Amino acid sequence: MTKRREFIKDAAAGLAATTIGGVGFVAKSCKPAPKVEDQNLLKKNWQEDPEWKKLKYGDWGGPGVPSKAGPMDNILLKDYAPRSSIITQETFVEKAKFPSIDCHVHIEAKTPQEIDEWVKIMDEVGIETSVILTAATGDEFKKLVGLFIKAHPGRFQLYCGMDLTDTDNRNFSKRVVDELERCRESGACGVGEITDKGFGFTKDKDLPKTQRLHPDDERLDTFWKKCGELKMPINLHMADHPSCWTPLDVFQERTPDYQLFNLYNTDALSYSELIERRNKTLEKHPETIFVACHLGNQGHDLATLSETMDRYPNLYLDTSARDYELGRTPRSSAKFLNKYKDRIVFGTDMGREKNMYRIHWRLLETGDEYIPGRVSWRYFGLELPEATLVALYRDTAKKIFNI
Repeated sequence: MTKRREFIKDAAAGLAATTIGGVGFVAKSCKPAPKVEDQNLLKKNWQEDPEWKKLKYGDWGGPGVPSKAGPMDNILLKDYAPRSSIITQETFVEKAKFPSIDCHVHIEAKTPQEIDEWVKIMDEVGIETSVILTAATGDEFKKLVGLFIKAHPGRFQLYCGMDLTDTDNRNFSKRVVDELERCRESGACGVGEITDKGFGFTKDKDLPKTQRLHPDDERLDTFWKKCGELKMPINLHMADHPSCWTPLDVFQERTPDYQLFNLYNTDALSYSELIERRNKTLEKHPETIFVACHLGNQGHDLATLSETMDRYPNLYLDTSARDYELGRTPRSSAKFLNKYKDRIVFGTDMGREKNMYRIHWRLLETGDEYIPGRVSWRYFGLELPEATLVALYRDTAKKIFNI
């Protein structure tokens, strides 16, 4: 127990390090650790804490065996990679069952040679078209049109960005719309990824809260309206995984890999405030399609997300980077995707490696169990029906992107 207490003490000093056996959390802090308000935490035996025990073991009440100190007490959580003894079916899916459009990628190649390699990978795994969320405007966007669309017709579609300079200028609303129209003429089929994780679209943490540019700001009303008129969907990233607003402590849900996204104890808008701002924007602009990426950052609560989808018919979703939400709740996720297949598009947001695409096909198409996943969570295959796969992979995207 002495070693465990020493680790907890180190965490309070800024190392944020404890052990697998003792506390269940290890992470190096990205910034100086906050002052410990309760000095009793330094001496706390978490294994005797009722809340800790309930969260760790549920109604099982404990490990079922006497817990004793041993070599594993010194293993850091960030290094823990248990080798499973489970023997179950492993299906290798080389290519998507149906031609697929990846609706959420970024600029994963910068030279003609790299783009050629990317197209070859797309052919091998079954990606018909990649929709690149460039966030670019002006000459930069025109250059990308030449690199991708003109060089490989039909294989890429490009989203443009939003010109976020001088947002307080009285001409901002007109200027941002003018640039949108120019990008549309150059070949943009949508806008994004536009991100607000709590500090506004400009991400300027030094701006007073009242000056930050959130989606429901009246300065953006003409922009959103014009997107609707031009039939250009917006890929909108609002909030983040809700664990980002919880402390980096023993109860933190995600592993240390994701602590860089943490917003706890900052002056960013809260998770619920950001979702509310998004919903206000959807209500103000019913003729404009908003594709909330990452399952709207509500994949952990599909019941509430379902209610939101029913309330706002202009809300669409992409599945990018939320494999861990789909895979850990396969039955409810499959029901959700089946129900809203005409308003959800497939996306990855994880590079362009062949195996990355193929693990997506395994997750969505097979009934495999206990699939290795991210965040130290195991996944379970959704085994989606063909009608859902066709809509998710291709048909819904073709409808909303007019391609």
